[in-house]
Amino acid sequence: MLVEKGKRLNLRTGAVGVLLIATLSVLSGCSKTEASPKPASAMSMPVTVAKVQQTDVPLTGEWIGTLDGNVNAQIQPQASGYLVRQNYREGSEVSKGQVLFEIDPRPFQAALLQAQGQLGQAQAQLVLAELNVKRDTPLAEAHAIAQSQLDSETQSKAQAEAAVKSAEAAVATANLNLGFTKVKSLINGVAGQATTQVGNLVGAQTVLTSVSQLDPIRVYFSISDSEYLALTQRARSGGGDLLHGSASTPLTLTLSNGEAYAHKGKIAFVDRQMNAQTGAIRVAAEFPNPGNVLRPGQFGRVKAETEVRRNAVLIPQVAVQELQGLQQVFTIGADNKVRVVNVKLGPQYGDNWIVEGGLSAGTTVILDNLQKLRDGAPVNPHEAPVKTASASTTNTPAAR
Repeated sequence: MLVEKGKRLNLRTGAVGVLLIATLSVLSGCSKTEASPKPASAMSMPVTVAKVQQTDVPLTGEWIGTLDGNVNAQIQPQASGYLVRQNYREGSEVSKGQVLFEIDPRPFQAALLQAQGQLGQAQAQLVLAELNVKRDTPLAEAHAIAQSQLDSETQSKAQAEAAVKSAEAAVATANLNLGFTKVKSLINGVAGQATTQVGNLVGAQTVLTSVSQLDPIRVYFSISDSEYLALTQRARSGGGDLLHGSASTPLTLTLSNGEAYAHKGKIAFVDRQMNAQTGAIRVAAEFPNPGNVLRPGQFGRVKAETEVRRNAVLIPQVAVQELQGLQQVFTIGADNKVRVVNVKLGPQYGDNWIVEGGLSAGTTVILDNLQKLRDGAPVNPHEAPVKTASASTTNTPAAR
């Protein structure tokens, strides 16, 4: 009996031992599975990359300009009097010689009549003096009268001739003054609003209105010393200058609504000196203005190509980070590990920066996840879609 109980106990103990060994084996296998290292590709951060491009880049400058008439004439009368008529419609086109205003002509007509009467008197005196000289000349030669009498009559004739000339000048002046009562435009253009009303007393200092010649129209803007030198150098490299020849710099105008003006312009003049306080020089450009669509007082942005950078190195703007005043980009080597490179940036070109130092063409740069990257970290690169470089170029220096 005791022997049978001992056998049963041994069997149970053996079964428990086998079960315990199997459980330990399973746990040991699980532990080894969890401790196994992951592949390197599973730990690398996925990033988007692009190759550094190299191409010729046209750089442009952009300036805020104010539109004004090519010629702006203030219309002022040369005669004083009461304004009796306005002969033009405000804001309309007027022609050279067209009468815009009329001043009461009656005082000037009276002055003309008086001058004409005085001229008639002077002419009558001259006729009498000529008759006396003609009659007494043979008598004086025959010693029938004294020579002194003929001399006196000759002097009277000369005085009468002078009086006639003076009277004729007075008549001409009176005619001019009468003509000045019709205030005319001296240029072709668009007449502005009248600054005085019919019935007002006006004089030589009164501005009645203004007439502006709007085709072509002028745009005034200021450029820096360096921009002026760049424009001048570009024009001279083409065998011309800023103002003349085929090398004159073409200009584009963007209106305040963001639309590009259809016509190209050219530089009309450059001021004689640089403004010492602002370090800028004033420039005037001329743009065709058919239909007088553009008007003085409007604003626009003037663009001009200042230079062409040959074989410029370009990187996307999103690839650049600034740290403590330094511009940095993350590059990838053959081992797919990150390298931090300091770069010197130039002007913008569309969505890119022009790199003036630190990178060469063909280098691979990272475009995203820049905040998570560290020098020497492995990455899993993916090529970004190729984009065509934007043609909109602004000569804007990078933040330093």
